[in-house]
Amino acid sequence: MIGLISATAAGAAARDRLAAAWPDRTRVYDGPVGDAVRRAFGECGQLVCFLATGAVVRLIAPLLDDKTADPGVVCVDEGGRFAVALTGGHGGGANELAHEVGEVLGAEPVVTTATDAVGLPGLDTLGLPVEGDVAGVSRALLDGEPVALRAEVAWPLPPLPAGTEGAYAVRVTDRLVEASEREVVLRPPTLVVGVGASRGAPAEEVLTLVRDALRDAGLSAASVAELATVDAKAGEPGIVEAAERLGVPLVTHAPELLAAVPVPHPSEAPLAAVGTPSVAEAAALVRGGELLVPKRKSERADGSPAMATCAVARRPGRGRLAVVGLGPGARDLLTPRAKAELRRASVLVGLDQYVDQIRDLLRPGTRVLESGLGAEEERARTAVAEAREGHAVALIGSGDAGVYAMASPALAEASDDIDVIGVPGVTAALAAAAVLGAPLGHDHVSISLSDLHTPWEVIERRVRAAAESDLVVTFYNPRSRGRNWQLPEALTILAKHRTPTTPVGVVRNASRPDESARLTTLGGLDPATVDMMTVVTVGNTATREVAGRMVTPRGYRWQSAQEGPR
Repeated sequence: MIGLISATAAGAAARDRLAAAWPDRTRVYDGPVGDAVRRAFGECGQLVCFLATGAVVRLIAPLLDDKTADPGVVCVDEGGRFAVALTGGHGGGANELAHEVGEVLGAEPVVTTATDAVGLPGLDTLGLPVEGDVAGVSRALLDGEPVALRAEVAWPLPPLPAGTEGAYAVRVTDRLVEASEREVVLRPPTLVVGVGASRGAPAEEVLTLVRDALRDAGLSAASVAELATVDAKAGEPGIVEAAERLGVPLVTHAPELLAAVPVPHPSEAPLAAVGTPSVAEAAALVRGGELLVPKRKSERADGSPAMATCAVARRPGRGRLAVVGLGPGARDLLTPRAKAELRRASVLVGLDQYVDQIRDLLRPGTRVLESGLGAEEERARTAVAEAREGHAVALIGSGDAGVYAMASPALAEASDDIDVIGVPGVTAALAAAAVLGAPLGHDHVSISLSDLHTPWEVIERRVRAAAESDLVVTFYNPRSRGRNWQLPEALTILAKHRTPTTPVGVVRNASRPDESARLTTLGGLDPATVDMMTVVTVGNTATREVAGRMVTPRGYRWQSAQEGPR
């Protein structure tokens, strides 16, 4: 919850705008400002104070305890011009909150955390447990000193400007090691602990077994991703409490799924009890990985039979492939989610001219793999291969990456061994439509006239179907120097079902500085004026020109009402 505190009418007005925008995230604190701040500080994870920074500093100073636990505090001035991340920039999320507040109120976010200011990811913001000299290694990264990245297990981290040698180091490991001087240890959640237990097994027995197994194998409990068991044990109190005390989720699997997992130590006892010859080992391995600790039984002080078993597997780090649509070209049509993914990626793959559009948004240390026109399939294979190596990869395309762009070839290459994230973008058809007016107000279709990958016979059949169905048609790739007859042929097909006065919109370089647009007709369009940077939108029988704009009504009743009785 975000606590909102103000002292003046102007501050209250801005406060109320934020509360209206985030009704489920915010709570307004009224009354004397000092009391309001103290109550919000104790009850909320974040605060937005519409007060002077000096006043807030004095009010919260006695309340501050630990930067990893204190709320993030953002100050907004009386004029609503600036949103200042005051405390808890990373741990309390104040830096991100300042940007969010800025978007709602139109204020300039002010972030002074060193790493954020220069575009480096904070080592304590990567979502992983972190140990060691965070301040020292971060300072070395900021100062450009050599920092070694020692990844003992693969994990899709954001870009870090680190190499193989250096006086400082970032170590990525699930091993039970202590950070040395000038070192930061990151703990990725690579370990799965499979657990079996008899009915009524004490939580302490389960927990001691798990911790001893990890310690004896030299593995860190901070890298445990989950406890796993069979469905029949989903409500076993000892297992449930052990997972809670370890701070990890409890994941359960059907017995028939576990029974299909090859394990080194199957047993008849669990087969008879819960329907699978293995619980601990099979639950640890059911999603793949390497068995690091075979089945191990708990030990009881009184020598009575063990009531719990566990096994530990290392699940391979899954690479991350974000397929990002950059939009039609204008920077303000690049979505916030796309920007976030570009900054999240340690490897960027894309067409060279698209890379140039967004190079300034990349974090220092991002590895860029760019190539020229005609290498789409090679780029897709490269992006998938990099993700399979455990990297965080962004594969970029113009418009929406799923529309005549890179998502299709990439997903044809990708299997279920990597995570794939799709980031939508504004398409050329939508950007052109916004320039023209409202040509896509009813059913519509996009058709590429390039026969490089699709036979003309197929394209022709689709154009004919669109013409017969009275769909608005947007033509991509309409005409090039070596391919100049397809557009006239497509227009001829449409003309058999629509009048010569049917509106046609022609937009070149939609949303870019040299954008141009014109409205013509099906009979008046000269295909020679169209090139590959142009989108051609042909209206249906209801499309009209209204005040110089191309408009397709949402239904045919509008047309009848406009035209009157026939």
